[in-house]
Amino acid sequence: MLHQVAIRSALAALHQTLELTREDGRRVCVPGMSLRDFGDRAFLDSHGLEYPYMAGAMAHGIASVTLVAALARAGMLASYGAAGLPLARVANDLDRLQDLCAGRSFAVNFIHSPQDLRLEDELCDLLISKGIVRIEASAFMKLTKALVRYRVTGLTRASDGSIIAPHHVIGKVSRVEVGRQFWSPPPRALLDELLREGRISAGEHELAAFIPMATDVTVEADSGGHTDNRPLVTLLPQMQALKDELQARFDYARPLRVGAAGGIATPHAALAAFSMGAAYIVTGTINQGCIEAGTSEAVRQMLATTEQGDITMAPAADMFEMGIKVQVLKRGTMFAMRAQKLYEFYRSYPSLDAMSAKDKSFLEEHLLRQSIDQAWQSTAEFFAQRDPEEIVRAEKQPKHKMALLFRSYLGQASHWATRGVADRVIDYQIWCGPSMPAFNDWVKGSCLEDIEDRSAPVVALNLLFSAAVLQRIQIAAIQGLAIADREGLLKPRSQSEILVATEGERR
Repeated sequence: MLHQVAIRSALAALHQTLELTREDGRRVCVPGMSLRDFGDRAFLDSHGLEYPYMAGAMAHGIASVTLVAALARAGMLASYGAAGLPLARVANDLDRLQDLCAGRSFAVNFIHSPQDLRLEDELCDLLISKGIVRIEASAFMKLTKALVRYRVTGLTRASDGSIIAPHHVIGKVSRVEVGRQFWSPPPRALLDELLREGRISAGEHELAAFIPMATDVTVEADSGGHTDNRPLVTLLPQMQALKDELQARFDYARPLRVGAAGGIATPHAALAAFSMGAAYIVTGTINQGCIEAGTSEAVRQMLATTEQGDITMAPAADMFEMGIKVQVLKRGTMFAMRAQKLYEFYRSYPSLDAMSAKDKSFLEEHLLRQSIDQAWQSTAEFFAQRDPEEIVRAEKQPKHKMALLFRSYLGQASHWATRGVADRVIDYQIWCGPSMPAFNDWVKGSCLEDIEDRSAPVVALNLLFSAAVLQRIQIAAIQGLAIADREGLLKPRSQSEILVATEGERR
């Protein structure tokens, strides 16, 4: 029987089939495999990818041009974090992405903006004008005209009668009812409105009935940022069943696919997602800790020391009035506590003027660091450029004025973090899910422990590679072959080591 060292080496050489005879005479066979064996090959073909791996968008450009381009060049998909950025900045970054990616696939985040649907409309115009063919639609509770317009614009029939849909939507959902909307054809009522307004053609209106809003829908379980904190092991099977139901009902020419996101930061989580039928996996928080992320070194240092119990929920800036929350890092910052205090003020008082002297003092001294009047002036100037109607509404509705002022603090808190503003560390809003502490434990003592060595493509390759090794270990275990120090075999490796171990894939 082969020595354990030889067996471990053979298991890590993915393309090689491992065959041996146990001491009891039974044969053990572990077939060779490729990283492309994971997920759904149709996902790779549809998006021109080499690996079933996607990095989800992180707002304010944290999912930066550099990060997206690096993953695109590595044959993976990444979504640029357009949310919360000025349209001019987004336009400039899209030009850079198209140059850097050189024909490789990438996506752009299209986030729901319930407080200002005009932003969605303007982003839709920009994406179409720039020829962006792939978006990641997130935080939607119901479909909007702008999202539908993006999806159906350019629909035509090929010579063989099939429908050509140039714009791909990858939906990100955490609720079955929202998944149903994305896997159904675009709502007829919204299509009718768009046709009456002259924003889509009669042909596009007609063909829209035969395609889903999205072929690919990512199931977002417990994650950083906007989340319903749902466990992947229960949510993904529900969405699989829904996918099958709607595919059978609508008989789409291209079968629907489901991806998995939320908590995926170790080989075990990645393999679990693929084993449950995910066509692809999506990572989030761990990319924020990579050198290509558009955030500060201070944030990356804080994320690298995150442990279980260091994350919590806090009111969201973009959906503050609705009581929607985001998952953030609490260790080293008081943002979550302070954001919750603001929401309590909002619920308790009808206006800023009605606040008690004590609460006003807390607000001005600790959060705003200036008088309420001064802070409002800055807030008004911001909205005067972004959406003047908000100021008009605030002048008529004192409670809305309070919400805008509070939202300004919440919004700035994430910018303070990404820029690494030294005197605002206590107020940093750092989106973080449970994947980060799990990732830190996995990479401890490895080539990825140092934050300066955490490159997004290398992290991605390690996740896929180690998941494949784990699968081979489990196949061996089923046949009665015990592997010593399994976890040691799954520790991250250098990119060159992985490329050597997967050499058979490129022959």
